[in-house]
Amino acid sequence: MKKLSKLSIAGYGAGDAANNLAFTTATMFLLVYYTDVAGISAAAAGTLLLVVRIFDAFADVFAGRMVDRSYSKRFGKFRPFIMFGSIPLLLLSVATFSVPQLGETGTLLYAYVSYAALGLAYSLVNIPYGSLAGAMTQDPGERAKLGSARTVGALLVGSALGIFVAPLIKPGADLQATFTTITLAFVVIGAALYFFTVLTARERVHRTVPNVSFKQSMDTLRTNRPLLMLCLSSFLFLTGYMALSSVQLYYLRDVLGRLDLFPVVAIVQLVMTLALAPLMPRLVRKLGKKNVYMAAGALSMVGGAIVFFSPPSMVWVGFTGLVVSLLGVMAVNIVVWALEADTVEYGEWKTGVRTEGITYALFSFTRKTGQAVGGALAAYCLAVGGYKSGTVQSAEAMQGIQFAAGALPAIMTILAIAVMAKYKLTDAVHAQIVGEIRARRSEEALKVSQKD
Repeated sequence: MKKLSKLSIAGYGAGDAANNLAFTTATMFLLVYYTDVAGISAAAAGTLLLVVRIFDAFADVFAGRMVDRSYSKRFGKFRPFIMFGSIPLLLLSVATFSVPQLGETGTLLYAYVSYAALGLAYSLVNIPYGSLAGAMTQDPGERAKLGSARTVGALLVGSALGIFVAPLIKPGADLQATFTTITLAFVVIGAALYFFTVLTARERVHRTVPNVSFKQSMDTLRTNRPLLMLCLSSFLFLTGYMALSSVQLYYLRDVLGRLDLFPVVAIVQLVMTLALAPLMPRLVRKLGKKNVYMAAGALSMVGGAIVFFSPPSMVWVGFTGLVVSLLGVMAVNIVVWALEADTVEYGEWKTGVRTEGITYALFSFTRKTGQAVGGALAAYCLAVGGYKSGTVQSAEAMQGIQFAAGALPAIMTILAIAVMAKYKLTDAVHAQIVGEIRARRSEEALKVSQKD
């Protein structure tokens, strides 16, 4: 298959940069916003994150079915959703970070509704965006490039948030004005990035069934064992990672006492990602996606252990553990998208129908569920430790933060690796499956030509 152009790879990466203007802003700052700006208690915020993110997971399945049922001869299956869903998504991000003071019940209700609406809008853009990679190429190396591109796009946004926004989250600052200004600016930036994706990232993989029925979607999920195993492993891994992501600011600010290190972490992440992005396709070709996933997970686990066991006074030991953990996370996040795309071919090989939408939706469903559980567990760790906004934290509160930032990610990553050890869809098996699918299509085309 023809190699992807650099422009199309960059365009695909721009889509995840746009996604993360809403997604990473929420995962990085929403818990802090709820507890320190909106005045919602840590326990109530934890329950809110759990309930809404589980709702988001079901929204992904709904979006997957919408994608499988849709097809435009001019724009394909995926780009229309990005074109028409991007602006509402970005505007809802503004609304989510604009919680009015309506009394305890009214404020909490607004937070639930606005965050749930944001999650639904995100699903209707992100599911087709993620599915698009599998339709752009079937080559493992090219898919690794797309995974690298979307990771770089996401990390550019995450780094910008860490460098320029996180230092502003300090006592006495007008945080509501800060978040309003930022999210409004993201509407303009995000719209430009999304439309760059629409113009450059095109579908190139042949499909015999443009519109997929509900039964065909369910048949794909029922028979796709590699997809189910990847989903379980990702659920476990994302539970740990989301716990870390939710309390990373608390860990640096309240445990290590070095909020000024947050932008340093962001810069280090960006440098590591830019170094990993060109390296990952070569690692995939040499070691295979499964082995890269497991090795990166092990690295993240080691970093989590360091974060948990290092005392608050040993700032640079804890900081190093955080960086090591995040390096493993980044490598997993690059390779996991290529693994998901491979399961699309497995489903097509088993059923004869290509179903990118519902396949990516189930994968995203389990990831969202993991994010919901991880974010809620992080908030509960704060509540159990007795976290209080705007004060010096007790030893118990700091222990709760360290558990959420270090021990919990390490434990969940061990479980994720254990599941992945039994994953059978290696690169060699995938190549064989793709060859059989192409042979099957050639036979079908030959039969059609003979009938004509």
